[in-house]
Amino acid sequence: MRESGYSVLRVDDGGRLPLRRLHAERLGPGAGPALARFARRAAPGVYRATWNGEALTVTARGPSRLRDGLPTRLVPSPFAHVRGRFPKPAPPSPYEAVRLDGMVSLLTDEGGHQLYEACVAGLVAWSGAALVLPPEDAPAVASVAERAIAERLSPQRAPLLVSDRWPLLLVNAAVGTCAPAVPGRGAFPADVRARLDALLASEDA
Repeated sequence: MRESGYSVLRVDDGGRLPLRRLHAERLGPGAGPALARFARRAAPGVYRATWNGEALTVTARGPSRLRDGLPTRLVPSPFAHVRGRFPKPAPPSPYEAVRLDGMVSLLTDEGGHQLYEACVAGLVAWSGAALVLPPEDAPAVASVAERAIAERLSPQRAPLLVSDRWPLLLVNAAVGTCAPAVPGRGAFPADVRARLDALLASEDA
C-alpha cells in the first residue's frame, strides 16, 4: 500500500471545497472522487485528510487561528537544510516546535536573511508591480495555495529578503489570505488581495 498523502482543507458554508483539484492531486492518485463525496456531505469547517490509495480518512480540526494583524517573529526554518518543496507533513512534525499561539513565525535561512514560508502558511509578496513567490528551490511545504497562484496569476519568483519592504500575505487553504503585522512593510494592495482571495476560494483553481 502506498504511503498516505496528507492535506488540510476547508469546506465553506455552501458545501464547496476550495482548491479541491489541487488537494486531490496532493493526496494522490484516485483521491478525487472520494474527496468530492466528502465535500457534498461535510459540515462547514477545517479538516485534516489522508489518502492511502484506497480510503480517504478525514478528521475535523479547530478553525484556523490566523487573523489579520497577528504579530510576527523570525525563526530559522526547521527544514533550512532541505532543497525545494516537499510534501506537507502530517502532525507531529518539526513545525510544531516553531509555532506559538497568537504569533506567526516567519521561517528563514539559518542566517536570518531570506524568508521561505510561515509556520502555518506560504508567503506571497507584492513588489509594486507583480506578485512574488519564493524561489522554487527554497525549502517549504508544497502549498496548494502557492501552486494555485503560480498556475493562474503569473507571479515572479525571487528571494523574499528580510530586509525588503514589500508587503506580505500569508496564504493557505484554510483561510485564503491573511495579513500579519510585519514591521517595516506596508499594506498589501486591496485589489490585488481580492484577486488572491477569489482564486483561493475556487474549487477548480
